[in-house]
Amino acid sequence: MSDSRISADENRRQVLYWRLLARLFDNDEQPSLEAASMAIVGDLGLPPALLDPAVSVDNIVQRFPDLGVELRGLLAQKDDVAPAPVGGHPPDEAEDDAAPAPADGHSPERAGEAEVRRAALVSKLLLNVFSTGTGNVSATDLARWQQDAGWFEQALGAEPGQLRSHPGGGELAGVLAGLEGDLVRRMRLREVLADSALAARLTPSMSLIEQLLRDKANLSGVALANAKALIRRFVEEVAEVLRTQVEKTSVGVIDRSVPPKRVFRNLDVERTIWKNLTNWSPEDQRLYVDRLYYRQTARRTTPARLIVVVDQSGSMVDAMVNCTILASIFAGLPKVDVHLVAYDTRALDLTPWVHDPFEVLLRTTLGGGTNGTVAMAVARPKIADPRNTVMVWISDFYDNRALITDFEALHRSGVKFIPVGSVNSSGHQSVDPWFRQKLKDLGTPVISGHIRKLVFELKNFLA
Repeated sequence: MSDSRISADENRRQVLYWRLLARLFDNDEQPSLEAASMAIVGDLGLPPALLDPAVSVDNIVQRFPDLGVELRGLLAQKDDVAPAPVGGHPPDEAEDDAAPAPADGHSPERAGEAEVRRAALVSKLLLNVFSTGTGNVSATDLARWQQDAGWFEQALGAEPGQLRSHPGGGELAGVLAGLEGDLVRRMRLREVLADSALAARLTPSMSLIEQLLRDKANLSGVALANAKALIRRFVEEVAEVLRTQVEKTSVGVIDRSVPPKRVFRNLDVERTIWKNLTNWSPEDQRLYVDRLYYRQTARRTTPARLIVVVDQSGSMVDAMVNCTILASIFAGLPKVDVHLVAYDTRALDLTPWVHDPFEVLLRTTLGGGTNGTVAMAVARPKIADPRNTVMVWISDFYDNRALITDFEALHRSGVKFIPVGSVNSSGHQSVDPWFRQKLKDLGTPVISGHIRKLVFELKNFLA
C-alpha cells in the first residue's frame, strides 16, 4: 500500500473519531465533521443511519444483518479503540482520493480501509452507549439503550447483559451499571415495573435496588411482584460473590490437639516419603512404606455471637444491602449466632429474618435521620459473653456524639468492636472526621476500603 493511501486512510479514521468526541461532549452537530463522516461512510458502503444517534444499533443490525457479524468481537480485536487524532486539530474534510469500498457490507480487502470501517462501527457503539443525554427518559429509551449496551458487550466478546449483571466485574462493568442506573432514575420506574416484559430486561444494580426499596410502599400487584423479583436477583448475585470471599478467607490456625483424619485427601505425600527414606531398597529400586503421614486440617472454632448494627439512613444504602447479605452468610456458618439491627431515628431488630436478606431488605425503610443511641439500646442487651462477642457497627458516623461513650464501654468490656465506614464494592466512603479520630484513639480504627477487609476481620475473630 502506498504512503499516500496509508495517509488517506489514517485521516479518514481521525475524521470519524473527531466526530465521535465532538458528539460525546457536545450534542450540537459540527457541520464539517458531519459532512466528512457521511462521505466516508458512503465510500465504505455502510448505511448513513450509522451516523444518526437517534437510530439504535439494534435497528441497524435488523436492517443489515451482516453488520451484526462484524460487531460481535469487534472491540476484542484490538486495545486501541480510539487513537489520538493526528496533528492535534480535527481535519476540515475527508480525503477525496479514497477508493470506494465494496457496497455489500463485507470488510474491504485493504487493511487501511478495514481500519476505517472498524472506526465507523466502533464510533456508533460508543456514541449510542455512552452519550445518554439529559432530561426525562421513557421506557422505550431505556429498552433501546439496553439493546445497544448488549451489542457493546458482544463487541467486547461477552454475552448481552453479562458485564452489567456481574458483581465485581471491573471498572467497565461499573460504568455500564452506572449509566443504566442513571437512565432508570430519569424515568418513571413504576411504569416499567408494571410491564413484566420490560421489567425482566432491567439489570439489577445498587442504584435500582435503592429506588425499589424507597418506593416499595407505593407498589402493588404486578409492579410489586416485579420489584421483589429484581431485589431477589440482585441479592442472589451479590451473595454468590460474598460467599466466595468468605470461603477463600483464612479461618484461623490449625488445631494440633485434634488427630488428623486418615483419609486419602489428607495424605501428606512429601512427609510420608521423607520419613520412609530409610526403607529404600537399592536392589529392588523401591521405597517400602511402613507408615503413612496425614495433614492436620482441623481448625479451632469457638462458638461466637456476631451482632451487626447497620445505619439504614439514605446515605448508607450500599452498606444496608451488602451487610444484610453478609450477615446471612455468616449466620449459615456453624457455631455462629448472628443478630442484625437496623436503625435511623428508630431501631429495628431484624434477627428473626437474618437468614433471608431478601426479607430483611423488604422490612427496611431507607431515609430519615440518624440516632445510633436507639440502636445501642437494642444491641447492648444481646451481649451475654463480651469476650466471645463481636459487634460490627456500619455507619458514616454523622451521629450523636454521645455514642462514643457507649463505644468506649463496649471496648473496655472485652467486646470485639469493629466500626465500618464503607462496605461497598468501590470502597468509597465519607466518615465523620471527629468519630474517625476518636475511634482511632480508642484502638478501633474505622475499617475502610473493600468489603473483603470486613470479611477478613470477621473470619479471624470467629475462627
